[in-house]
Amino acid sequence: TERYHRGPMKLNPSPYIWFNGELVAWEKAQVHVLTHALHYASSVFEGIRAYPTPRGPAVLGLDEHVERLFDSCRIVHLPIPYTPARIRDAVLETVRENGHDACYIRPLVYRGYGALGVWPEENPVEVAIATFPWVKPNERELYENGITVGVSSWRRMAPDTLPAMAKSAGNYVNSALVVMEAKRHGYGEGLVLDVDGYVSEGSGQNV
Repeated sequence: TERYHRGPMKLNPSPYIWFNGELVAWEKAQVHVLTHALHYASSVFEGIRAYPTPRGPAVLGLDEHVERLFDSCRIVHLPIPYTPARIRDAVLETVRENGHDACYIRPLVYRGYGALGVWPEENPVEVAIATFPWVKPNERELYENGITVGVSSWRRMAPDTLPAMAKSAGNYVNSALVVMEAKRHGYGEGLVLDVDGYVSEGSGQNV
């Protein structure tokens, strides 16, 4: 629930990514070009932040984020092969082993390599958790000064067309179109209406 458009996150590699049950080197966490999720968006994800505290990094709303990840998996029929407790521990393990004081955390659940076609269930369900520093030098300026916003010509899809309650990768095609249009028109962010013309949200923010 960001209050402003954060812009793209420049990736600064960390030592490790949690990948299907174990920590692997950042550059080793790779998938095949025929991975199902690349072709059919058969994936869900979360965006989580860890903040510095006197006792070390603290992950904001970790249990709630893990719960929403599993809810998204249920909605789009991704049988995640781990328990919520295991994913929670994996997030903390990855933050700790990467030595972060503060970071962004991206859990991803997706259909992997196996068969090509819309029918997904011949492809394994895989899980990755990446953590990396959040680098945005003008974050304070955005909080203090705000941003320009324009109403987008793109609408949010009706809830019976795509699973709006799931944080599914496919839903973000709409978001990318919204923010690209806003940038072309000279705005920092797009405000999106729903199919009935009511205010819905930003490209990636609650309103």
